[in-house]
Parts: sequence; structure tokens; C-alpha cells
Amino acid sequence: MEIIIIVNLVVILICVLLIWYITTYNNYQSYIIRINEAEANIDSILRKRYDLLVKSINIIKANTDQKKVLEELKAIKSKKISNFELDRKIYEAINEFNSYKEEFRDLKKCEGFMKIELGINETEAEIEALRKYYNDIISDYNKLIKSFPSNIVGLFSHFKSKSYFDGKNLQKEDNLKL
Repeated sequence: MEIIIIVNLVVILICVLLIWYITTYNNYQSYIIRINEAEANIDSILRKRYDLLVKSINIIKANTDQKKVLEELKAIKSKKISNFELDRKIYEAINEFNSYKEEFRDLKKCEGFMKIELGINETEAEIEALRKYYNDIISDYNKLIKSFPSNIVGLFSHFKSKSYFDGKNLQKEDNLKL
């Protein structure tokens, strides 16, 4: 009779552990899906910003004496880069775009240029909100990976911590300081 009780307790314990493992694993999967959705939304906005900047090249060339406009932006198309790197490159291109606006006052009179500038400004608010959402999800996901006992499931399933989307230019020295 005692052996039956012990076997039942072991079976119950195994079932409880299995249910916990499955629940925790599904929680990880839920975060991964949300992270992927956030990345897709960020990618969409980054592509929209990229397209706006590419459209501005001909307008800037037509209204200024500049022959090489946003050259590095053109090179992005042929490279396979992450959203993090794409965001940094677009940020640099936006700075260059703004410098043309300041240097060549006639651009402010061009309707096409002003529409592009408005579109870039609108996407800035969207990308900022998406970065915050993404970082919130990453924070929760990384807590799950680092906290006990859920880190056991993460270890067995080979889940790794993910980086935050900081929007910083890593090429600048002030961002390299710890």
C-alpha cells in the first residue's frame, strides 16, 4: 500500500513539474511572438523612413548644386543589416537631410521636400513608441530568462537574452563609455 502512495506522489510531482515546464515554455513563446511582432512593426516604419529619404534625394539634387546626396543611404539597399543598424544609418541620413534644409533655404519652399520632412517627423513619433514597446517586452523577456526557476526552462530550450533597441549611434565615442 505504501508503494502505491509513493508511486502516486511521484506521478503527481512529475505531472506538476511537466505542467509548470509547459506553462513556462509557452510564456517564453508568447514573448518571442510579441518580440517578432514588434520587430516587424519597427521594420515597417524604418522602411517607410528609408523610402522617404530616398525620395528626397532627387528633390535635393534638383534644388541644390549638390551631386552626392545621401550616398551612404543608397548603399544600404544592397547590404543585409539589422533593424538596429538600419535605424542608426537612417538617423545619420536624417541628420544629413536636416543639414541640407539648413544650408539651402530654397528647399523649405519646395512642396515635395516639405512633405517628406513632415513624413519623417511623423515617423519619428511612431518609431519612438515602437522602441519603447519593444524594450518593455525585451525587459520582461530578459527577466524571465534571468530569474529562477524560469531560467531552467530557458536553459533547456536555449533561449538567450536579447538586446534593447536603444536608437543610439554606436559609432560615436560617447556611447561607447560604460
